[in-house]
Amino acid sequence: MKRSLIIILAFLPVLTFAQTSKPADLVEYINPLMGTASKPSMSNGNTYPAVAVPWGMNFWTPQTGKMGDGWQYTYDADKIRGFKQTHQPSPWMNDYGMFSVFPETGKVVIDEDKRASWFSHKAETAKPYYYSVYLADYDVTTEITPTERTANFRFTFPKSDSSHILIDAFDKGSYVKIIPEKHEIIGYSTRNSGAVPANFKDYFVVYIDKDFTGDIWHDKDIEENALEYKGDHAGAVISFKTSKGEQVHMHVASSFISIEQAELNLKRELGTDSFDVTEQKAKAVWNKTLNHVQVEGGNIDQMRTFYSSLYRMLFFPNRMYEVDAKGQIVHYSVYNGKIMPGYLFAGTGFWDTFRALYPFLNLVYPSIVKEMQMGLVNDYKEGGWLPEWSSPGYADCMVGNNSASVVAESYIKGLRGYDIETLYKALIHDANNTGPNAAGRIGVDYYNKLGYVPYDVNIHENAARTLEYAYDDFSIYTLGKALGKPASEIDIYKKRAMNYKNLFDPSIRLMRGKNKDGSWETPFNPFKWGDAFTEGNSWHYTWGVFQDIQGLINMVGGKQNFVAKLDSVFTLPPIFDDSYYGFTIHEIREMQVANMGQYAHGNQPIQHMIYLYGYAGEPWKTQYWARETMNRMYRATPDGYCGDEDNGQTSAWYVFSAIGFYPVCPVSGQYVLGAPLFKKITVNLENGKKLIINSPKNSAENKYVNTMTYNGKPYDLNWVNHLALMQGAVINMDMTAKPNKARGIKDADIPFSLSNEK
Repeated sequence: MKRSLIIILAFLPVLTFAQTSKPADLVEYINPLMGTASKPSMSNGNTYPAVAVPWGMNFWTPQTGKMGDGWQYTYDADKIRGFKQTHQPSPWMNDYGMFSVFPETGKVVIDEDKRASWFSHKAETAKPYYYSVYLADYDVTTEITPTERTANFRFTFPKSDSSHILIDAFDKGSYVKIIPEKHEIIGYSTRNSGAVPANFKDYFVVYIDKDFTGDIWHDKDIEENALEYKGDHAGAVISFKTSKGEQVHMHVASSFISIEQAELNLKRELGTDSFDVTEQKAKAVWNKTLNHVQVEGGNIDQMRTFYSSLYRMLFFPNRMYEVDAKGQIVHYSVYNGKIMPGYLFAGTGFWDTFRALYPFLNLVYPSIVKEMQMGLVNDYKEGGWLPEWSSPGYADCMVGNNSASVVAESYIKGLRGYDIETLYKALIHDANNTGPNAAGRIGVDYYNKLGYVPYDVNIHENAARTLEYAYDDFSIYTLGKALGKPASEIDIYKKRAMNYKNLFDPSIRLMRGKNKDGSWETPFNPFKWGDAFTEGNSWHYTWGVFQDIQGLINMVGGKQNFVAKLDSVFTLPPIFDDSYYGFTIHEIREMQVANMGQYAHGNQPIQHMIYLYGYAGEPWKTQYWARETMNRMYRATPDGYCGDEDNGQTSAWYVFSAIGFYPVCPVSGQYVLGAPLFKKITVNLENGKKLIINSPKNSAENKYVNTMTYNGKPYDLNWVNHLALMQGAVINMDMTAKPNKARGIKDADIPFSLSNEK
């Protein structure tokens, strides 16, 4: 079976019209190499093949890049340096809690450049639950299969009197101890990329099912007959003889708490399971998780792209908590360095993921979101702030106070059973203070006094901050209202939710930086990236009014002008001004080469824009552009994304759009309708209900919604309600090749806007 088949999805032919039935294993559609053909100047995803289970504490990946390089696996590489435990959310954030293992034969080679082995994708199998590759220089095949906190390795060696496995604990402070009589190596790595306490360690235990001799190595030198070392860069070499085709098994576990906890994790999660049993269990976990969303009636490439995207959505934020000897949930606090009770998660940037990733989890996997909300409570109690980018602690990255959206949305959408009062307190606190790194609000005093963060006070990306703070204020207001807080407390946030208006220049009908004295930023170029904005320009951020699109329509001059403005994004040439950065950042280049005008789908600020036509009575244009973007910007190949994948967000846009709707304003509790990609979609909700979307006439040509029924009744609204969907629903769409321009055009059909709130 798969042991003898060489599987690499990148080389499969494009089948445009062939239909396929759903296989027994949805996980087999996934290509973990999607998005791995990336580099700093051009991102096609910036992903790596994560061998893990959904939301696992640890992932494993082949390491082609140098130790410490965020680009740890790139498709165009031809050598592997090690197999690395990783927690990396993106190459730009880099890694923490890492160490690697690597098999060799012949003379021991420590230096990572010299030890690296040639490999080929033709002799590589990448699955979410299983990875295999042939290391040509050593004639060794390495296989990996995961659990949440452990991994099972199987090495197939040639006949050799000198076979080895290297354990590399990395530099910046590490420790290893070899215990031959127990077939064990224990140790820790402190290597990280910041945002951790001084006592941060990733403890590990490695068990080999074969007698061996061992030597310590450090700083590229082997210290023979030594079994323990603590210093800058510690490693171990274990050596043994092997016969041709002999399989050596290795169990690996880690812990952020202690070596003893790592051993407990190993015993609890792997026990005596064979490699094949571990693989079967991991595969079953993936299929169970994926089967919450079943799609049918698409071509093979669409199926692969859908489930490969869904795979990327099921990693971050990842668990950082563990289960102690008493069976209690505990975690190492990345804020105070202590072992604390309860849940903790890490590895996500809310600037990216509040938009679609968290809304999808709230719809399909609310039980894990409940754990995440409990984790946010602990973030606040232990660190004094909610994180805006956790990697694993308060990482200094991106703008906004979007934890407000993540907290408010889950409660508005029905999640209960966690300390929402503490989280509400945290939102009020963070909205009115500037915290460490990206926590809280930079420029908050200006924002609260003037209604915007000024351009001329040395606060970069000021307009972007203002727009996002306004949406975050709407989130706080909405949550406060749901919690029954008094108007005297929450009305200020409703008022501030309208602060976006302070940056709208009516003379050009675009958002623009504004100086402290109220004058406009001058000179102004709407095609200038950065400066007042974050990784985008005015044409991208003008649409960042999630909470009040109607208010934006009014300022632009009505629906007709608004639609014309939306259309302009696609018809303008992809010109740009990169003077703020001094070079063309990869996000700019990805917009330029996409041939979609100023539409920059590879970055988050504009990803919702396509769905705004439904607010202005022309929903068929949403249907057209959503299908175009799905077809042109995504494919389950190494170059399959159009920019950074970003912790599930860019994938979540595709998955939502393929289902047929998108959360423009997550806290509103509504999804704005587009059109489904598949003939039938079944969402198996955790409460036992089903959401079924049927569009039997759906095809490449029939991409427009002619008519729609919701639970058997005609439905012309351009949105659906989350709480209603959670009760189960059957949506039938009659698809045609020509748009129905008489549907969804009434004022009553448009989605929520704060200006229309009664």
